Amino acid sequence: MLAHDRRSVRPRGCGTKPVIIAIDGPAAAGKGTLAKRLAERFGLAHLDTGALYRAAALRLLSAGGDPADAAAARRAAEAVTAADIAAPALRGEAVGAAASVVAAHPGVRAALVEVQRRFARCPPGGAKGAVLDGRDIGTVILPDAEVKIFVTASLEARIERRHKELLGRGAQSIRSAVLRELSERDERDRARTVAPMVPAPDALLLDTTHLDADAAFAAAVDYVLARQQE
Repeated sequence: MLAHDRRSVRPRGCGTKPVIIAIDGPAAAGKGTLAKRLAERFGLAHLDTGALYRAAALRLLSAGGDPADAAAARRAAEAVTAADIAAPALRGEAVGAAASVVAAHPGVRAALVEVQRRFARCPPGGAKGAVLDGRDIGTVILPDAEVKIFVTASLEARIERRHKELLGRGAQSIRSAVLRELSERDERDRARTVAPMVPAPDALLLDTTHLDADAAFAAAVDYVLARQQE
């Protein structure tokens, strides 16, 4: 979400060169939680870029559209607003699955790429920089980011985390269904021809399989501080 300004997904006004932290990785690896904590720790704006794709997917589904329809998906992406990315329905499993399909369309990615770059380079609310998390931030959206982290975890660990997350929301969850959903999303994200999900060559590979949120956060903070001293 927009940590400092929920009124617009297109912030205006640039100051000095911002600090940019790019965080990528698959679903349920812990990148979203890490990104939010890093933003708070260093006083940066935060953008969950997946929310943009989920918002486009939600718009499309609400209109009765097909996520596989590239033209309709791009129109939905071009119409995304701040209200859309704050919608409670955004975190539904159906929306998440549709977002993975929508995000594979080159037109959708083209429609949202400048929104993400503008946020990073002109962070809202007077923030001195930004943390963006997604699938292709360090490789495509912001390849010149000062800090890049690729957060990963074993499929088994991610299944357990997503299962607990769903139960915590009061939703029904079956591990076999979670396995299928995560496996399909991983395959789409890695195999798409435009901006596939891969670690940037200069990214820190942070495997959280055996790390809790605090340990992952501590490792990331140490890395950010080390990069800033170089």
